Amino acid sequence: MTAITNRDHFSKTRGALSRALSRLGPGLITGAADDDPSGIGTYSQAGAQIGYNIGWTMLLTCPLMVAIQEISARIGRTTGHGIAGNLRRCYPNWLLQIIVSLLFVANTINIGADLSAMGDATYLLIGGQRFLYVFLFFLLCTLGIVFLNYRRYTMILKWLTLTLFAYVAALFATNVDWRAALSGALLPHVILSGQYFTTLVAILGTTISPYLFFWQASEEAEDLRVDKRRKSLLKAPRQAADAFKRIRADTVVGMVLSNTIALAIIFTTAATLNKAGITNIETSTQASEALKPIAGVFAFALFTLGIVATGLLAIPVLAGSAAYAIGEARKWPVGLARQPKDAIAFYSVLATASALGVLITLSPVDPVKALYWSAVINGVVAVPVMTVMMFMIGNQRVMGKLTVRGTLRWLGWTSTAAMAVCVSAMIGFWFA
Repeated sequence: MTAITNRDHFSKTRGALSRALSRLGPGLITGAADDDPSGIGTYSQAGAQIGYNIGWTMLLTCPLMVAIQEISARIGRTTGHGIAGNLRRCYPNWLLQIIVSLLFVANTINIGADLSAMGDATYLLIGGQRFLYVFLFFLLCTLGIVFLNYRRYTMILKWLTLTLFAYVAALFATNVDWRAALSGALLPHVILSGQYFTTLVAILGTTISPYLFFWQASEEAEDLRVDKRRKSLLKAPRQAADAFKRIRADTVVGMVLSNTIALAIIFTTAATLNKAGITNIETSTQASEALKPIAGVFAFALFTLGIVATGLLAIPVLAGSAAYAIGEARKWPVGLARQPKDAIAFYSVLATASALGVLITLSPVDPVKALYWSAVINGVVAVPVMTVMMFMIGNQRVMGKLTVRGTLRWLGWTSTAAMAVCVSAMIGFWFA
């Protein structure tokens, strides 16, 4: 009787969780994909080098991240096109080509760094051949996104977001100085040095990344093609109130989840690696290895498994956002809901981005340097992309009567300005 009751309770809990996940969408997946293996490496490096005193960046960036991602989603939901599609329709071609090219390069490097980290993490757990794991992960991500039903695949991505809680478990498996952690999270600590601002730009470039803008906008547009009840808000403005309410809830949940996990990673590495004087951490797998003798096998295993799981979530988003951007720029049929035969060019770009990522793992390119330049490129590219987006949401040619005003617009400009200031300071210290 007890076993039956437990099964019923489990079924009800799982059903409630499934219903909750079904109400969330692009915002949740976008936020979770932000904590990819490259991001984990960046947050681990920040926690190891600077300790608790870098935690404030997560609280600062959270509302800025919510604002810019909500703006991205509104662009897609209002117009029925992604960011690249709106750039093509309303802005100069040279601007479109530069932004799309930089996005593709940054995403490809990011995919290579993520695949490398996933291969290394699997090797740490079970041994074997690193490149074999890299190739298997490439096949799994690419074949899944190409051949699985769109609704089923997006639900798989949503369930994968739960694996991020491995980092919360890892946090509580370590001995955190909570007073120092709260001080680091609530009180900004700024060091006027090139290394500090480079780390700051890497964190911002990892947290507020262009590929996330393109993905969320394109997925909102994609959902219009899948759900015939929804129409672009330019055609059906009466749907705006409900759509904006859903987008805000979805985006807030996704971005708060993303920044909570990032803060957990920073605190975990600050409490273990930084405290032990281990500050030379450059990748997520180095952080995992260093954790083992300090925090124990359990924390090591959780941290390492999280790298693999987040990579499975992030690589489709990275490759998909590149394919959406190039496809929309060239007026190709795009969309994960389309059959491969109906969007051959779109899926070819998606597979090519992932395949080039595999080649990066075989090249003489140092994956640590690839990670570094990926974060820098993301931070630098984010500034013009965000600037264009901010002009876009105030442009009636793009948004019709649903231009964005008020607090959301000012938060978007604040996010853009913060990114521009950090990038400028970093470049200034480079040449100082």
